[in-house]
Amino acid sequence: MSEDSAQTTAETTGPSAPAGVVHSIRRYVSREGGSATAVLQPIGEAGVRITLVGGDGGYLGDRVVADEATAQAVVDAVDGLSVSDEWTRELVSTARIAPSHWRKMAGWVAHQTRFPKARNSAELD
Repeated sequence: MSEDSAQTTAETTGPSAPAGVVHSIRRYVSREGGSATAVLQPIGEAGVRITLVGGDGGYLGDRVVADEATAQAVVDAVDGLSVSDEWTRELVSTARIAPSHWRKMAGWVAHQTRFPKARNSAELD
């Protein structure tokens, strides 16, 4: 096979979507009622964050892939997943954070019984 034909084959097939990422996003979409919206956000050398907002509950989820082309390949591979170019007012207003995520973000403060008390305790109950 010559270099030209190998390069043409690579260009036409494009990047492949990582199977683990596709599988986890399909599970997420099915848990969220069969639809979700993705926002693709470049995060520097780390790659591209695929932030997900579920259609049914609006819970947030995310995965990180190597580059924009791989992120687009993941979106194309998942049925029920649409892409938003940016965070719109409607999308932000439907997004919800799971109580377990609040605890994870709070870190050691979430488990304190004395000062400093977790400021998001109303959200956790």
